[in-house]
Amino acid sequence: MSLLLSAERINTYYGDSHILFDVSVEIHENEVVALLGRNGAGKSTLLKTLAGALSPKSGSIKFADTHIHDKPAHEIARQGLQLVPEERRVIGGITVHENLKLAAMTAAKPLSFDEIYRTFPRLHERRNNKGRELSGGEQQMVAIARAMIRDARLILLDEPFEGLAPLIVRDLMQVCQELARQGRTILVVEQNVAAALSMASRCYLLNTGHIVFGGTSDELRARPEIMNRYLGVAA
Repeated sequence: MSLLLSAERINTYYGDSHILFDVSVEIHENEVVALLGRNGAGKSTLLKTLAGALSPKSGSIKFADTHIHDKPAHEIARQGLQLVPEERRVIGGITVHENLKLAAMTAAKPLSFDEIYRTFPRLHERRNNKGRELSGGEQQMVAIARAMIRDARLILLDEPFEGLAPLIVRDLMQVCQELARQGRTILVVEQNVAAALSMASRCYLLNTGHIVFGGTSDELRARPEIMNRYLGVAA
């Protein structure tokens, strides 16, 4: 698999607070990578830095052979890197279909609605419902579908399973795995360690802004002492 994104020695601050310390990660095409860590470890900060919502104070980020660490978020999104934020940001006063149409309007080559609805048949059923009428799981589907319709090469998912019922989590995991089979690449931040490791081939572990582990999901499972120390869970 070819390298799609590389971040080298990223240092990011919130004001005077140093959040990420010399963080380096690599993401290859067509893989699902999990970013794990306790609350406050810096996971969401890393996603926002990769997507251009935050600017690193030092370090470099390359996406599809182009340096992006000094580019604004809208340019990075146009190049095919899409952040799906934890709060979802579905527009409540318009329909599912209208939410998707808005996302497609600024895409160079948007996917067809038929393709989106094949991936998310539930959204096809609910396409005329307003965003505020959707369940949490359905809103998450819309959020992911908006990234898809823009033909994203890399989708950054921030806590996609937060507060969702186990059956909905299972369905969304299957969607993420299907997206990877279709050629999408996914970096997922998730507190549900078991769910994250079951869908990801590789993972990184952040602790207080430092990368403390990088390897395959199986390698992490084989290190219960690391999982217990940094995640508070047994393998």
